[in-house]
Amino acid sequence: MTDAKTQIDETVKSNDVVLYMKGTKEMPQCGFSSRVAGVLNFMGVEYQDVNVLADEAIRQGVKDYSDWPTVPQLYVKGEFVGGCDIITEMTLSGELDTLFADNGIAFNQDAANKIREANA
Repeated sequence: MTDAKTQIDETVKSNDVVLYMKGTKEMPQCGFSSRVAGVLNFMGVEYQDVNVLADEAIRQGVKDYSDWPTVPQLYVKGEFVGGCDIITEMTLSGELDTLFADNGIAFNQDAANKIREANA
């Protein structure tokens, strides 16, 4: 498990935004992963996706790393942000915009506003 922890730590720290998910950003393989990837894709955020289905050690390792029991998991600038429900809430409240802006992460503000308008 140490190798998985080291790999996760390196990935999280060497990429501004990382999404551990089931599937890939182009082809999510669960509804929760699809929702978070969809938000990031729609907002034009550049991020590293990691398919936990491709490696059981990573699948369990990321849960141990964050002490969070589920996938997807979003990391921004090395910090764990949350899973699907938290990212959905942050998107709808505008907190995700603020998190990205405060950390210098490029995103499409108009797209973020459209998500909120569509869910109002």
